[in-house]
Amino acid sequence: MTGEECLFCEIVAGSAESSRVYEDDRVLAFMDLQPVTTGHVLVIPKAHVPDLAGLDDELGEEVFRVGRRMAAALRASDVPCDGVNMFLADGEVAFQEVFHLRLHVFPRTPGDGFGLVADWRVRPRDELDGVAARVRAGLVA
Repeated sequence: MTGEECLFCEIVAGSAESSRVYEDDRVLAFMDLQPVTTGHVLVIPKAHVPDLAGLDDELGEEVFRVGRRMAAALRASDVPCDGVNMFLADGEVAFQEVFHLRLHVFPRTPGDGFGLVADWRVRPRDELDGVAARVRAGLVA
């Protein structure tokens, strides 16, 4: 998908509706149309960045800085918020549906219905060391 076909690019341009929470020269935060919980905010770079691989360090810092501000705003607001989750999906298998990078920031309350299902068992150290070596091999300077 190109930047011209991107719903979030249309939101940045003002040609699609959004409920904006925060905006500066490089980052926009607005309410998610399909919120996990009431108060679910999306934080996006204004430039079309499809995924993490296309995000430079400086813009990444700005996105997460705004995400942290949104978390603080949720806690300070009258939106029910006993905790906050931040979630970033990178790739289709990770549930990325719109290929414009976004950081989900959503408030949590007891019994809100959101959960993560995974195999959370503790792994043996030799397995962890082996996987760590494989990840280190993928590090790019």
